[in-house]
Amino acid sequence: MQRLSTYDVPARDRLSYLHDFVARHVAGLRFKPADSDTFAFDLAAYFLDERTTVGTACYSAVLGQRPKDLLAVDGRQDYLMTIHTADYEVAMEGKSPLVIKAGDITLVNEGEAMAFALPATLLKVVSLDEARLAAIAPRVRMHALHHIPAEAAGASLLTGYADLLRAASPETDTGRRLAGSHLYDLAALVIQGAGADAAEQVRPSLGAARLELVKTDILRHLADPEFGVADVARRHGVTPRYIQRLFGQEGLTFSEFLRDARLDAAYNALGSAGSRAATVSAIAFDAGFGDLSHFNRVFRQRFGATPRDIRAATLRRCQ
Repeated sequence: MQRLSTYDVPARDRLSYLHDFVARHVAGLRFKPADSDTFAFDLAAYFLDERTTVGTACYSAVLGQRPKDLLAVDGRQDYLMTIHTADYEVAMEGKSPLVIKAGDITLVNEGEAMAFALPATLLKVVSLDEARLAAIAPRVRMHALHHIPAEAAGASLLTGYADLLRAASPETDTGRRLAGSHLYDLAALVIQGAGADAAEQVRPSLGAARLELVKTDILRHLADPEFGVADVARRHGVTPRYIQRLFGQEGLTFSEFLRDARLDAAYNALGSAGSRAATVSAIAFDAGFGDLSHFNRVFRQRFGATPRDIRAATLRRCQ
């Protein structure tokens, strides 16, 4: 992960550092702040491979462009996929500006001159290798700019998976390679129109990406004892049976994953010095267990010790 913020460099050098960071990690662009005195930015970039980057950028109001002279120098041809939190305008050379709504996806080829006007915004960006993307989504070469509404089929899965990679990036080369493949497949699904044929071609990546998003959703709702497979299915717009099939691919059931995640949360809390004042029952309930005897039983089966054993060991360490 690479980061750059306004406060990392002297004011006189901010634009040059910004141009260098963006050019090295994402795209060749030039920026002109709406107000140089108050201009601020905060950038982060994570690399799945040398041609694929996921990141975020927070800007105060700014104009940007990819002019012809810059194209001639760097020769970039890859695609930039962006999602903004505010409406903004983008214009390809010789065409009228297009208003992009917050949450929509744009896919822009760096081989074409363009300009954009951003209000204060947070944007999520993915840099995609043009040749790799075109090999599975040939339709991408039909246009230099693709505008994909947030409600388009497959769009929420693509953006959700990209968000997941930003929040929990794979730490191994194998993980990064698999995550990159899933990301390209999901982008291809959206570009090709998310029809049955396109979905069939990328089915393994669809399932893997969906399962990771489902797991993340479950982890956010562990404390709710009523949270179940029907809630997850409804939130993701699929059936409970589909959710169960996703877990089945890993030799698990939804209930087993939920139980183990709650047990892990409880174990971590019991072993934390910061929760010494909490009772075992309070920790169990906070982890989403509604039945204390059931919690004690499955905890011992999982960890080979009782919750009180873990709590006692924690207290001894803290003395």
